[in-house]
Amino acid sequence: MSNYLRPHSPGATVFFTVGLRAQGSDTLLREIHLLRSAVARTLRERPVTVNAWVVLPDHMHCIWTLPADDHNYSTRWRIIKSRFSRNLAKGPLRASDIKRQERGIWNRRFWEHHIRSKTDFSAHMEHCWMDPVRHVYVQRPEHWEFTSFAKLRKVSA
Repeated sequence: MSNYLRPHSPGATVFFTVGLRAQGSDTLLREIHLLRSAVARTLRERPVTVNAWVVLPDHMHCIWTLPADDHNYSTRWRIIKSRFSRNLAKGPLRASDIKRQERGIWNRRFWEHHIRSKTDFSAHMEHCWMDPVRHVYVQRPEHWEFTSFAKLRKVSA
């Protein structure tokens, strides 16, 4: 089994990509209420500052800033994924899924990148903003409703 070493930097700002195992699925949007509930409950219990979040049909990106005394984003993701999945039918299961009591919904791991500068932060914010356009879901990023930017637009309007 692989042993992934992740940085442990309290207070870090981190960009994440988290995806479903079934690429091309629309589960995240079809079940957006379950995702929102899982995220809200988890982040109430284990707060972070959400700098950006975009949900696409089969994956999502976000940027979090962790509390100054906390580096544990992996537990937050484990809890979010578990809370979301428990309300869905199981996906195709592998022996390793059964052994780990997983439901076959998510890719087991996620991708994370620790933000290192203002330029790096801006580039990853733009990635979140523009990803629905890159995937050709909308022509303009402001037309995508499953993003934290939509909430910001409503506040400033």
